[in-house]
Amino acid sequence: MDRLMSMRVFQTVIDQGGFAAAARALDISSAAVTRLIADLEDYLGTRLLHRTTRRISLSPAGETYLGRVRDILQDIDAAHEAASSQTHELSGVLRVLAPPVLASHVLAPLVAGFNAQYPDITLHIDVETFKEPPIEDYDVTLLPTEGDFDADIIARKVSSTEAVLVASPQYLQRMGAPVLPQDLGSHDILRLKLPGQVHTQWRLLNADDADAVQEVTIRPKLLANHSDTLLRAAMDGAGITSAPVDLVAPLLNSGALVRVLAPWIAGRLSLYAALPSRKFLPERTSVFLDYLITQTRQQSANALRACTRC
Repeated sequence: MDRLMSMRVFQTVIDQGGFAAAARALDISSAAVTRLIADLEDYLGTRLLHRTTRRISLSPAGETYLGRVRDILQDIDAAHEAASSQTHELSGVLRVLAPPVLASHVLAPLVAGFNAQYPDITLHIDVETFKEPPIEDYDVTLLPTEGDFDADIIARKVSSTEAVLVASPQYLQRMGAPVLPQDLGSHDILRLKLPGQVHTQWRLLNADDADAVQEVTIRPKLLANHSDTLLRAAMDGAGITSAPVDLVAPLLNSGALVRVLAPWIAGRLSLYAALPSRKFLPERTSVFLDYLITQTRQQSANALRACTRC
């Protein structure tokens, strides 16, 4: 029995959610996957998976074994990376996880330039909304946060920005522009839906007064867990929303949106790139991080310079 291959197959079955999906991912037959799992269970003398016609699940022994297998395979892959870095350091697959808004507005604009500079690196980008991202399963995971990041993981800061309040000229012509934060109570608010948040209260900061806090009561007209949906609705005149200033700078510059209640902001935002806890960082990950940070900060600076209405 190829014990290492059996371990990879076992991990892939769990990650892909089934035997057939694992076979496709590994480019082997379903029969080979079934045989390797059976051989592994026979070798260990315990059942790792509970299988039914509809789903698979880990046994208690399987849960314990999977954690150790992930560590072992990551160490082996890291050893291979270290040994081959002189000839293959800027090639291979780079797996990136990002929520939708970052995939659309941060990652996608960088792909062409990165591919031109590093043609032998292939990007695999997964776009998902997550509460607890599977950081260990990816080379880079993009994490948006409010303020600084203090979680107990390895992460590099990519950029910082402010969330400003914006609305369309049509909406402001119809409803008038708020002058004070309290005026938001009589406006249609388009709010990002977040777990555990009280959506009828909005915490604003005065950027010109040491981030003095003002809590205001609002009536959300739209709650959505997708930032692009809120921006599209705001551009169509549905109400007032908040968004990172570098994301909406082109829209402010073109006049599609107008900033309201300056210098009040809806928060300070930071973007971090989380890394798996590997002892060896592949060179392709390192160059991607450098490119991501340089380009993101440069694009943000360019957008702010172009924003004549911020």
